[in-house]
Amino acid sequence: MELRRWGFLLLVASSIQFISISFPARGQPSNSQEVRGEGYCSMYGICGQRSDGKVLSCPNRTHSVKPDKVLSSKIQSLCPTISGNVCCSPDQFDILRGQVQQVIPLLVGCPACLRNFLNLFCELVCSPNQSLFTNVTSVKKVNGNRMAVDAIDFYVTHYFGEQLFNSCKDVKFGTMNTRAMDFIGAGAKNYPEWFAYLGHQANSNEPGSPYAITFRSKSNDSSGMMPMNVTAYSCVDSSLGCSCGDCPSSSVCFDSLPPAPHVKQFCSIKIVSLKVKCLDLSLAIGYLFLISAFLLWGFVYRKERTDSLRTKPSINVNEESKLNSDEKQEILCISQISEAPPVVKAQQPVAQRYMSDFFRKYGSFVSKHPTLVLCLSLAVPLLLCLGLIHFEMETRPEKLWVGPGSKTAKEKQFFDSTLGPFYRIEQLILASILDSNGERAPSIVTDKNLKLLFELQKKVDGLRANYSGSMVSLTDICLKPLGRNCATQSVLQYFKMDPQNYDAYGGLDHVQYCFQHFSSAEKCLSEFQAPLDPSTALGGFSGSNYSEALAFVITYPVNNELDKKSTEYAKSVAWEKAFVRLMQDELVPMVQPQNLTLSFSSESSIEEELKRESTADVITILVSYLVMFAYISITLGDRCQLSSSFVSSKVLLGLSGVVLVMLSVLGSVGFYSIIGVKSTLIIMEVIPFLVLAVGVDNMCILVHAVKRQPLELVLEERISNALVEVGPSITLASLSEVMAFAVGSFIPMPACRVFSMFAALAVLLDFILQVTAFVSLIIFDFLRAEDDRVDCVPCIRLASSSSADEGIVKQDLGLLTRYMKDVHAPLLSLQGVKIVVVAVFFGFAFASIALCTRVQPGLEQKVVLPRDSYLQSYFDDIAKYLRVGPPLYFVLKDFNYSLESRNTNQICSISQCDPNSFLNEITKASLVPSSSYIAKPAASWLDDFLIWLSPEAFSCCREFLNGSYCPPDDQPPCCQPNDGLCTTGVECKDCTTCFLYSDLHDGRPSTVQFMEKLPWFLSALPSSNCAKGGKGAYTSSVNISGYESGIIQASAFRTYHTPLK
Repeated sequence: MELRRWGFLLLVASSIQFISISFPARGQPSNSQEVRGEGYCSMYGICGQRSDGKVLSCPNRTHSVKPDKVLSSKIQSLCPTISGNVCCSPDQFDILRGQVQQVIPLLVGCPACLRNFLNLFCELVCSPNQSLFTNVTSVKKVNGNRMAVDAIDFYVTHYFGEQLFNSCKDVKFGTMNTRAMDFIGAGAKNYPEWFAYLGHQANSNEPGSPYAITFRSKSNDSSGMMPMNVTAYSCVDSSLGCSCGDCPSSSVCFDSLPPAPHVKQFCSIKIVSLKVKCLDLSLAIGYLFLISAFLLWGFVYRKERTDSLRTKPSINVNEESKLNSDEKQEILCISQISEAPPVVKAQQPVAQRYMSDFFRKYGSFVSKHPTLVLCLSLAVPLLLCLGLIHFEMETRPEKLWVGPGSKTAKEKQFFDSTLGPFYRIEQLILASILDSNGERAPSIVTDKNLKLLFELQKKVDGLRANYSGSMVSLTDICLKPLGRNCATQSVLQYFKMDPQNYDAYGGLDHVQYCFQHFSSAEKCLSEFQAPLDPSTALGGFSGSNYSEALAFVITYPVNNELDKKSTEYAKSVAWEKAFVRLMQDELVPMVQPQNLTLSFSSESSIEEELKRESTADVITILVSYLVMFAYISITLGDRCQLSSSFVSSKVLLGLSGVVLVMLSVLGSVGFYSIIGVKSTLIIMEVIPFLVLAVGVDNMCILVHAVKRQPLELVLEERISNALVEVGPSITLASLSEVMAFAVGSFIPMPACRVFSMFAALAVLLDFILQVTAFVSLIIFDFLRAEDDRVDCVPCIRLASSSSADEGIVKQDLGLLTRYMKDVHAPLLSLQGVKIVVVAVFFGFAFASIALCTRVQPGLEQKVVLPRDSYLQSYFDDIAKYLRVGPPLYFVLKDFNYSLESRNTNQICSISQCDPNSFLNEITKASLVPSSSYIAKPAASWLDDFLIWLSPEAFSCCREFLNGSYCPPDDQPPCCQPNDGLCTTGVECKDCTTCFLYSDLHDGRPSTVQFMEKLPWFLSALPSSNCAKGGKGAYTSSVNISGYESGIIQASAFRTYHTPLK
């Protein structure tokens, strides 16, 4: 899921406080006198203020006044629709101007929206005809006996309200990857909802209006009220044009509409009420045609054979004798073939003939020198096993599944090296479970669960991990966007992570309030001074019904390092291990009695679990090898009497064969460890069983081939004949397996490539050991048996007996051999069985082809983890509850910011940017997340930088007389903290905006201006007066190394992927 990598102050809703501005009266008409008409005010003068400092207007009616030249020019710069007399003095206008500066940075990207929004409140505060569309409906006493406004009606035409909302509803607030309407209108869906939010009377210490404002669009004829109807600008207006990202309905955007949702189209045919894919139907027709053709061929062939037999009755008379004669001839032919190799040569392919000659000579050599062959063959894998001292296991997921030369790996390497590695994520999910009736689980957002969450957080805060003698806590390693507090993502941030604030803030009611006002209420800001989107801290809700959430999602971003050997990296890993132990030992048992579940994960969890699985499987592998050893020992032995079983058994030979298989696996791992190739989990889990299966097969073939030879032959001839019989087939089969795995080594995915490399060498070593060491061991074993020595204890020799000799000489067929000879082969020779077998085989083949198209690509992390891993429940909860996808970054290389290159307008998404600019295209793609998988518009440092530079955002880019950076008035040194409030001083009274309109080129900075001010922007703290400061939000989004040349090497634009399910 996405976490905030930044923090900034944003008190947007407090911007509407300027509606409370009132004006010192030059004269106060009687309150009982109703004066309504052009040139009159309905509120005039300040009668006092609330306990939270918000000023209250007097319900006075007086004639509007003519401003002096200085005030008139100021009003014209902010409120061009107002001319002549006004209802505000210089001091009140300065208050108004100071309040609207909080909203301007949010809306300046769309001039039409900003103009309409300013006109609304300029008319309310300073219009000379104020009495025509405002009416005081309630007053109250303040500061003694003075009466102050408590509620008003504000008449605004439906047309203006509709145009105002339409011009602002799509304006982006890139820093938060969302719409500005979420901040200035609490996510309003229409203008009545927006007006209701703006007119809500704020409680004490809450942002908003100090008195209630009821927006009305119609008035009674008798009241004399006339709804305010100044010019409303559309966002499609070319004179105040907004970008396509802020105004998708603009005419310049029609040619580049958002892409239509991509729907996979499959050719299908409807048969009655059944819809069948064309491929499935084609395969079915092909299968029926093939089976029909096969049946027809069988019928014709059988008929022709029957007709030919009828024409030769003499053959049928002696059929049985002839067949018996044929069987005898066949047996005789087989015997001649086995005894006369030259005849075999004439019937064999050239390659096989050469291999037969080689194995005949080789068998004779091994029989004469078994000790030499055994020692030399064992020396190779044993030497390779020395490489195991360099054995390393690769457990990093990104190294297992992403090739080093792949596009993804190169992009990540570029990102990490230029913009810094992505932060580490430690996360826990506290979720409610189904009630006793098995229905929907109850909401997690309860007073009891919030207090429990504070207890869990206290445990995490108190966690200390030991690293080289020093104690590491969360605050030592956590991500701190503004350098003060951890950017923990939790609903507890609504209480500044302090349990003492729970009751003081209002407990559960405060949480419910922050769900709707997280972006606007100062009291809902996090401890690290950033709005906390509840969708990142809750799970299991639908739409924006956060109160129905089924899970708390708590995320701890932790600093990351590229150097895996650095001290900071090691500290993070040490804390993560302690974090996992804390969850397992203390927190999980703590929440279970509360009818809740707790799942968790750390950045290193997957890697640690893969390591655990690799060691846990050692016992499984050993047990499997013992089972195969027992199987081999039984199958290789002879069926004989109990008295001769000690001699005829093959336990020692079977054990030796299993050891050879293990040596081939270890030799393969050792060889690649020598050359620096790391092993993987799949190698340790699969290859031992794979090579064991292949090795056991070949061992059985070799032993039974020797046992099939006539015992009258000397052992040397029996070994040679056996190798001639099965050697070529074993060789070709093994080489085919080796080549198949060798081809797999060209797969770019590291896990598959390394597996194929290890498997190919292991199978090759296994084959070599089988035809060398194992053949030598067969010779030793047969010599032992012929000498009547006990298996496993060859130093003991039994006395020879006639019955034992008979048992050895007589070669009884085994149970499996007799089954194949007497049952399986005759059954397969039946005509009907042949047809059924072929039909079933082709049926499975065609069905497999059809089902291949339904295979879904991808690899779930759960598959590669142990079934008992704590991460299994974590990934289940991720899929079940999370409503935010992972972060998605668009990285731009070599951005030429010079004025001549036009790259700026080709990338940005504010006013005067190209309609099809890079960021506008991302915004349009986010409108169809089902196909683009982009959940929200991208956070753009470039857009925010251009707005921050704009003269309209007059409180953002400022400078002292000496040319150094001057922060906004609500930041030191321009103001000094005083009991939690910021008292404005005189240090910044001479600060001026960085640029005038005439200094810019169509709203864009020159190359020099861009170069000079970009570092200011990236180090500027965001605050109420200027929410566009780049510190925290974009600190790691721009690499300014060498940017003085006019080229920014790398910069990132952040958005979200859709939730992964």
